[in-house]
Amino acid sequence: MAAPPADGDRATAPTALTSRAPHVPAERLVAEMVPPPRFQGARFDTYLPDPGQPSQAEAVQVLRTFAASIDGADADTGGKRRWFSRGPKKTAAPQGPRGVYLDGGYGVGKTHLLASLWHATPAAPELKAFGTFVELTNLVGALGFQQTVRTLGSHRLLCIDEFELDDPGDTVLVSTLLGKLVESGVALAATSNTLPGKLGEGRFAAADFLREIQGLSAHFRALRIDGEDYRHRGLPEAPAPYDDETVARAAHHTPGASLDDFPALLHHLSTVHPSRYGAMCDGIAAVCLTDVQAVPDQSTALRLVVLADRLYDREVPVLASGKPFDELFSDEMLRGGYRKKYFRAISRLTALTRDAKTLVA
Repeated sequence: MAAPPADGDRATAPTALTSRAPHVPAERLVAEMVPPPRFQGARFDTYLPDPGQPSQAEAVQVLRTFAASIDGADADTGGKRRWFSRGPKKTAAPQGPRGVYLDGGYGVGKTHLLASLWHATPAAPELKAFGTFVELTNLVGALGFQQTVRTLGSHRLLCIDEFELDDPGDTVLVSTLLGKLVESGVALAATSNTLPGKLGEGRFAAADFLREIQGLSAHFRALRIDGEDYRHRGLPEAPAPYDDETVARAAHHTPGASLDDFPALLHHLSTVHPSRYGAMCDGIAAVCLTDVQAVPDQSTALRLVVLADRLYDREVPVLASGKPFDELFSDEMLRGGYRKKYFRAISRLTALTRDAKTLVA
């Protein structure tokens, strides 16, 4: 790691993510199933459809109607959260589609629309849940399957961002969970990504999604959202990596910044469960990394993807030296089964490096 600035030039002493290994109680995992800070203000009215992509405006109208169709009342709970209750009152599952699936490429605004649906649904916040596929599997790991069914079964809406199809075991687990929730009357909404090279091949991701969830497919209406990645639409290229000294200086002059050697951070991530990465970022205003290198293996790469998602959710800028982020993953990784995750991480980290330019200025 680069040496810090001279004492007379130092404003603050940055923390290190490698020094953090938080404990996260199950109650927090449940309480945090809301749209992340980046999307707290997301509404249908703030979504700006691309005039050249009519599917975007169409999706807004369909989701508005879907939100209005969800009954926000819960007679059994009186609107109170029941994290660890005996279970929801059994009701007949509504007929017809109880879910929507947003199919599209990177950066077309699917998460914005999913968060807007959460906000527009006429139910108390404690009766709605929003989380990524990974966060949902982490919740099952923390609570157990049956307790998760009881916890989420009293909700009116469950939104799942970045539904992942690359782990058969997790896909079956979540598919089974969603089946139980549909039986309890929970409305569902999900997103995932179509690969950049597959955008011209029709409903690529939707076909995979509906096949993998098998018996649940009748409960979902698939909405295709076309367009280019808004994170890079009309923007300049991401800034080139800085040198170690510049990154260290910025870390010491940015209150709340962290400063870590990238290889050391990758090792540290292997010692912390991914469900805790969000808590690891609590209070961090900027992440400064020195000596960014290509990740050495797939397990390390997947952990880095989760960290990138948590930083992006929290709008934490990332300042780095070493290799640019589009060189993090090998060609073999970008052609493999987890390529969707890697492309998403590159897109999000690139956006965060643009946000970090002001730290240097």
